[in-house]
Formats: sequence, structure tokens, C-alpha cells
Amino acid sequence: MGKRAIVHWELPSANGEATRKFYADLFGWEFQFSEFPEYWGFTTGSVGGGLAPLGEDVKPGDVMLYIESDDIEADLRKIEAAGGKTLAPCMEIPTVGWFATFSDPTGNRLALFKPLPMG
Repeated sequence: MGKRAIVHWELPSANGEATRKFYADLFGWEFQFSEFPEYWGFTTGSVGGGLAPLGEDVKPGDVMLYIESDDIEADLRKIEAAGGKTLAPCMEIPTVGWFATFSDPTGNRLALFKPLPMG
């Protein structure tokens, strides 16, 4: 797999309604409620994303980028061998796919994502 695309990103939000209005009014982003409590998906015209509610693991400024992966476990091994760290192992997102979070050698948090097969 050559260059890996960013396939999703999440933006922390203290107030979903106000955050949705802000980005819809300014940039024309379209929002849709998801099946996950207090989580709103959005489309930007290029890469889709979601508004993640603030919490113990999500603070203002904790923007999360999701990078495509064909094999999350193999990628986590490569990340650790290169000086990164697995933060959360591969977990299923029902009806969507799988993800895992990691940090790069600087400490930036990112995620790997593998969607469910289409069809």
C-alpha cells in the first residue's frame, strides 16, 4: 500500500449544537447524527469527520486523524518498531470497521482505520 490517505478526522466539541452551527455557517459542512451518543458525523467536501464530545480522553485541541490500514495489527507492530506506541488496541466499530490508536515518537495521537468490506 503506497501513500496512506487520511480517511476520517475528529474534532473535540464541548457543545455539539454550537460547534455544528459554527462550521456549517462558516464552511458549509453538513452534519448528520450518528448511532453513537453525542457524536455527529460531518462532510467537508474532501475528508469526512466527526465531532467527538469532550471527556477524560478527549480534550480541546485533541484533533484525531484516522489513517487507512489494510492490516491494523501489522501496522501497530511497525509503528512500535519505529519508535511509536500503541495507545489502544484494535477495536471494532459496529457496522463501520475497526480502529486502533497510537502515538508517534513525538507523542502525537493518531489512529489507524480499516473499514468493513463493501458489498
